[in-house]
Amino acid sequence: MKKQATPQPQTTLDTLLQACNERGWKHVVVLYYRYAFVENPKRLKQEQVRLCNRLEINGRIIIANEGINGILEGTPESIHTYCTKLSKQKRFRGIHFKYSQGEGDAFPGLSIKVRPEIVALKLGNEDINPAQFTAPRIAASELHELFQRDEDFTIIDMRNDYEHAVGYFAKSRLPSMHRFRELPEKLHELEDLKNEKVITVCTGGVRCEKASALLLKSGFTDVQQLDGGMVTYMEQYPLQNYHGAMYTFDKRKVIDYDGGAHEMISQCLYCRDATERYIDCQKAMCNKHCLVCDVCCEKHGQYCSQLCANTSTKEYNRSMSKTLAD
Repeated sequence: MKKQATPQPQTTLDTLLQACNERGWKHVVVLYYRYAFVENPKRLKQEQVRLCNRLEINGRIIIANEGINGILEGTPESIHTYCTKLSKQKRFRGIHFKYSQGEGDAFPGLSIKVRPEIVALKLGNEDINPAQFTAPRIAASELHELFQRDEDFTIIDMRNDYEHAVGYFAKSRLPSMHRFRELPEKLHELEDLKNEKVITVCTGGVRCEKASALLLKSGFTDVQQLDGGMVTYMEQYPLQNYHGAMYTFDKRKVIDYDGGAHEMISQCLYCRDATERYIDCQKAMCNKHCLVCDVCCEKHGQYCSQLCANTSTKEYNRSMSKTLAD
């Protein structure tokens, strides 16, 4: 067995202000979700808009009948007040908030939307209600012990391909999904794991609620999900059993929990040098989210390929039509 590392303390609502003061955090990003019935999502949206505006908090919140899913940034005091008020609602009591250091400009503004799902898997009539059915949870400390004992298990990373391009757990299987809703059609890539011990992971846990349940419904026999997601594990065990950094859905793009001590595993799309710099291809018909280093961005511009950089929109469409036809 490997030597046990002392876990770092997890930041909770009760310790948030003290932790921010000790670490010198001027801004905080909070990630959270809860599957719980919301009878009137539009009314909850209005309440959330008023609360966030009053506290001068920016970020994104998705609300549906099935629950709430949010990522927000503000000062430690404003985030503490927000989380306190949200968790006082009976349906959101005990919600697991995950905190990381913000920079003050992680989001350009506030976006709160009502949608059919708080994360889109789009199973239609076969939709899953995690409040009623999902896989058992495994704590970050328990997963760490499995790694330490080198037990036989496989991590199934339920994030998109551009997310795990910059980092992933050891023992990971990385399904080739560009969007979460592609999971049902990618299950064939995991057939060999149906009778093996698997643990699903994602950034904060929300995708694993439905993904782990889908695996169980599809005949997988031994499925668990990482409680609190990868951010919870990384806060407690930075740099351990993990390769690279972690993708985030805000201006930061990448966080590492180790002060930059990790080895970059991601590569520039052009030159293959190590980079963690993301761009969105500026070709309007493409907009591909990809990794391009500073040097190649200076050389090729904000484009994902020579096709996008050197062709007109008409030529681009013609080329893509031919590619799809082939």
